[in-house]
Amino acid sequence: MEDLNAKFSSRAQEDLELVAKAKTGDQNAFSKLMVRYRDSIFFMVLKMVHNRDDAEDLTIEAFGKAFNNIGNYSADFAFSTWLFKIATNNSIDFIRKKRLQTTSLDQTSKTDDGETTPISVQDHSPDPEEAVIKEQRAQKIRDAIEQLSPKYRSLIELRYLDELSYEEIAEKLDLPLGTVKAQLFRAKDMLYNILKVTREKY
Repeated sequence: MEDLNAKFSSRAQEDLELVAKAKTGDQNAFSKLMVRYRDSIFFMVLKMVHNRDDAEDLTIEAFGKAFNNIGNYSADFAFSTWLFKIATNNSIDFIRKKRLQTTSLDQTSKTDDGETTPISVQDHSPDPEEAVIKEQRAQKIRDAIEQLSPKYRSLIELRYLDELSYEEIAEKLDLPLGTVKAQLFRAKDMLYNILKVTREKY
């Protein structure tokens, strides 16, 4: 390990020390790593998705995935390299999903004889049954939100129901911006787990 770490810069060495603490569940180490790389990750993701709100969410998701899988990190590469790879892959997945959801209506394809024909796109206007299903899903999400502790429920409601920015939430709750982002990630993670359990029951 000593020989391996010798190739790292002093900053990367500090990261390794923070990662070692983070692996034991040290929240302060998580926060320091997030503060250190948050802006760099955000601006890299922003260049990929061209939307600040999406970039904010994807940045938090990237840190969430990194911290949830911190036990899998090994010092073969600098922590920053590993983190940026997670953020890049996460953003690529997001872009692919978005492209699938926004198929152009005027998209065309070529037939065997070279003729260009429009691709028929299915009408996705919700029928009454789909409207009921959507409402049922929305109700499940509302029920799941109610199961969160007041602190995390408030964050989810402010972000996704009131559609406030991270900065506005920080100002409203009188909290540091980094704290809001970290706590909102935990709130989203909890909400996901509640919804996952709910789906498994039915």
